Amino acid sequence: MIQFFYENLPESVNTEYTTWLKDIILSEGKKLGEINYIFCDDEYLLKVNQDYLQHDYYTDIITFDYVKGKTISGEIFVSLQRISDNASTLSKNYEEELRRVLAHGILHLCGYKDKTEEEEQLMRNKEDFYIAKYN
Repeated sequence: MIQFFYENLPESVNTEYTTWLKDIILSEGKKLGEINYIFCDDEYLLKVNQDYLQHDYYTDIITFDYVKGKTISGEIFVSLQRISDNASTLSKNYEEELRRVLAHGILHLCGYKDKTEEEEQLMRNKEDFYIAKYN
């Protein structure tokens, strides 16, 4: 089950993404467990970053992995404020940047990393692939 929650924000993300996100999971050979997206503002996500990861910087997404075997579960915190800023900075469409971040969280739960240049390139390629499948 994929659920959307909101902290410090009104509901604003279209639930039509659910089917697409499930398709990503199945395409990666995984099973859907319980995934909670928590949409928030920059300050809320900064506090999560500080409290749980001991990082003192803004980010667009933090993924907590509760995966067991091939069953994908987790909590994915997303700053909609950061996505909006990033879309503007990168001259991207807000919805496309949102889809990129939503897919990014799922891909982390599927086992993809982005710490090295090689891992980051593979992650970007996967994001691009699944964004193209959405359209």
